Amino acid sequence: MTQATQTPTKGIQLTETALKQVLMLREQEGKDLCLRVGVRQGGCSGMSYMMDFEDVSNIGEEDEAYDYDGFKIVCDRKSLLYLYGLVLDYSTAMIGGGFEFTNPNANQTCGCGKSFGV
Repeated sequence: MTQATQTPTKGIQLTETALKQVLMLREQEGKDLCLRVGVRQGGCSGMSYMMDFEDVSNIGEEDEAYDYDGFKIVCDRKSLLYLYGLVLDYSTAMIGGGFEFTNPNANQTCGCGKSFGV
C-alpha cells in the first residue's frame, strides 16, 4: 500500500495513487463531481463497499465531506460508522489491480476485497 496523503483526522483517507486515479476518472466525466463512498448490506462478508461519482450539489447535512486539494470525498454518517479510518488505495497490478479498501473496522474481509464484516 502506498502512503496515505492526508492526516488521520480525516475519516476517509486517500493515498496519492488513489487520488490521481480518481481525479483522472473524474476528468473523463467532464464535470465537477465529488466521490461518494459508503456501505450497503450484501456481499460475501455481510457488507459491501460503494463508491461512485456524484454532483457536489447532492452533498447534504447528513454527509461528512473531506477535502483533498479541492476534490471532495463524501460519506453519509451511517456508513462512516463502518468506514471511519478507511484508507482507499489504488493498485496498477495486472491481476487484482484496482481500488483497494483498508478498513480498520472490518473483522473479516472477503477474498475479493470488496466486502467486509464487522
